[in-house]
Amino acid sequence: MGAAPLSIIVPVLNEAALVAPALQRLAPLRARGCEIVVADGGSRDGTRELARPHADLVIEAPPGRAAQLNAGAAAAHGDVFLFLHVDSRLPPDADLLILGALRRSGRAWGRFDIAIEGRHPLLPLVALLMNLRSRLSGICTGDQGLFVTAGTFRTCGGFPPIALMEDIAISRTLKSGSRPLCLEQRIATSGRRWERQGTLRTILLMWRLRLAYFCGADPRRLAGLYDAARR
Repeated sequence: MGAAPLSIIVPVLNEAALVAPALQRLAPLRARGCEIVVADGGSRDGTRELARPHADLVIEAPPGRAAQLNAGAAAAHGDVFLFLHVDSRLPPDADLLILGALRRSGRAWGRFDIAIEGRHPLLPLVALLMNLRSRLSGICTGDQGLFVTAGTFRTCGGFPPIALMEDIAISRTLKSGSRPLCLEQRIATSGRRWERQGTLRTILLMWRLRLAYFCGADPRRLAGLYDAARR
């Protein structure tokens, strides 16, 4: 397969209920030449089989988001990589927005603003604060649809092999070269995590984990705290 203008890399693990609709939403981008790569971390619910009709590549990768994202990027052929969560929905012209903004700006990476879908009245405020914090700090979270040129991704070494906060870690590396492009168009992501675990509880947990990470805490310990809070 030849180079694609954009490879969209989607990490999944036991997402049978979401994967086919999520990939079907990407069909117009695929028709414009974008490559869809699904990196599965060992699903046991048929996720890979459901993904195959809607993707260019479905690969098996070691479990863990950083490992899956790196494996997807290693298999991808695009000039630009977009890392997309399965429960997130891109703007319809996301490929054109990304490629045009990178070309005009001369920068190598960026992200979208985010909108969080759900019933809780605090979710719009959470999204607003995430977007503002990202603009001020130059740090992108995975929910915001991080994109980066393939060359820059390879030069920086990809996502560090850590159990949590891989999005923050790679952002810190990438912004040493340039600040991110912060596209005002919104990527919509599911509020299922906030609503399932409790919105206020999840906000406080993520603040606590990020603060601990910036203070040098071991990502493996933070991942354990995050997993325990999800149970």
